[in-house]
Amino acid sequence: MTPAAHQSPYTPELRATARHVGRRRFLTGTAAAAALAFAVNLPAAGTAAAAELDPARLTADPFTLGVASGDPRPGSVLLWTRLAPAPYQADGGLPARRVTVRWEVARDDSFRRPVRRGSTLAHPEFGHSVHVQVDGLEDDRVYYYRFRAGSWISRTGRTRTAPGHGAAPGSLTLGVVSCQRYDQGYFTAYKHLAEDDVDVVLHLGDYLYEYAVSGVGGARAYPAGTVPAVYGHEMVTLDDYRLKYALYKSDPDLLAAHAAHPFVVTWDDHETENNYAGAVSEKDDPAAEFLIRRAAAYRAYWENQPLRRPQLPDGPDLRLYRRLHWGRLAQLDVLDTRQYRSDQAYGDGWQFPGPESENPARTLTGAAQERWLIDGWHRSRARWNVVPQQVTFARRHNSTSVPSQVSMDSWDGYPASRNRILAGAQAAGIENLMVLTGDVHVHYGFDIKRDFADENSRTVGTEIVTSSVSSGGNGAEKPANWATFMAANPHLRFYNGLRGYATVSLGRDLARADFKTVPYVTRQGAPLTTAASFVTEVGDQGLKPA
Repeated sequence: MTPAAHQSPYTPELRATARHVGRRRFLTGTAAAAALAFAVNLPAAGTAAAAELDPARLTADPFTLGVASGDPRPGSVLLWTRLAPAPYQADGGLPARRVTVRWEVARDDSFRRPVRRGSTLAHPEFGHSVHVQVDGLEDDRVYYYRFRAGSWISRTGRTRTAPGHGAAPGSLTLGVVSCQRYDQGYFTAYKHLAEDDVDVVLHLGDYLYEYAVSGVGGARAYPAGTVPAVYGHEMVTLDDYRLKYALYKSDPDLLAAHAAHPFVVTWDDHETENNYAGAVSEKDDPAAEFLIRRAAAYRAYWENQPLRRPQLPDGPDLRLYRRLHWGRLAQLDVLDTRQYRSDQAYGDGWQFPGPESENPARTLTGAAQERWLIDGWHRSRARWNVVPQQVTFARRHNSTSVPSQVSMDSWDGYPASRNRILAGAQAAGIENLMVLTGDVHVHYGFDIKRDFADENSRTVGTEIVTSSVSSGGNGAEKPANWATFMAANPHLRFYNGLRGYATVSLGRDLARADFKTVPYVTRQGAPLTTAASFVTEVGDQGLKPA
């Protein structure tokens, strides 16, 4: 929001409470906790306060937002749905009552060979979302699942468990996606991804955008009034964020992708607000007030994603960074580079580096997450150490001049933080490092250098940056700065500005990255093309054409 348009959505009483509470007290103090509970609509008595809804009152399909699964582990997977018979209403079309939801898991999509079933409650305080952790399954196996509420049955989802910790699987194929702005194009990439042969989808942020959506759906150019007027303003409150997830999750291609594959998700900025940094908002709103907004955004994110119980938010805090394993083939260290970062230097954007950006005290991950990552590398026995995260890790100069500007929102704006990470990988003996990135709405393939200031420095890993699903509109195969970027960054091996997704296939001896593109997103039906393929070999890092 611009400062002129900013009007606080919070009550004067809540804002007064927030103003008198510093960040530390805001997170821990009783008065702050009460204010925050009010801000995100949590009842003081807890979720048991709601009465149960008679299932006969479910007269319309409550499964309009589909099903999803996530964070596969050995013998375990997380199943998700959210009940919303009227998804474009703030309450989803349900009264403030809890609803019994039954679930079942089977070996086949006809459910003739069931293996697990049970029931759980969808609470109004959690937006009638359901998070079911199903344990006791076989390792490394495909399963099918569905939900029931009253007489209604959800669509069938397909998921899988991870191999056991000591297993030595021969392969893992990852789908990599990010940046899906509803009003800038159709989610056609998801239609193709739903049909692709991947084991897990990694979503690297910007699952939705906080901005207003017009009645014609922006570039989707629907008939006037197709998108309800409730979406005509920037999202700020918990109801706003819940409604925006409902709009995005009504997209048929996104619904299909979630039903086809388990997702591992992490956020970037737009799930809350553009380019925020920790408790610092884009427009420098009062920190305490911004944290109320962040609490609403984080809560809605958890409600609408297939996340396990440890990711349940505590007010404006949510520990999203976590570690997954695919036997001894791959360790996935999922990062959060938004919640703990220092404010962007020099006012953000593309700037010349200097003492402010190069201050050794600056961090993109926060100290605790940085230690967690490096300590995890010291314990890793995986063939591949994969880091799914948000913003471009490799250095990017935007001109061939010396000095050149770099992006203050990416790792270039936090070079000391990047150096500590690379030094930690070296100290841990990490030989096959792969960083997976979103954010920038283009495909990049980078070699990661131990010292980006020296183009002859050793290559210590690779970075695969996926383009957007739709953000930025149709894009171009060679953006206007293509030749400049390729010349200014000799470790940049590939650059394409069309929309799409990437797949990364990890094997015992090499990894293969396929950059997949669609020629347009402003209308439906675009075909999928593999624009380029690269491999990087175990013991010989660096991207080579496949």
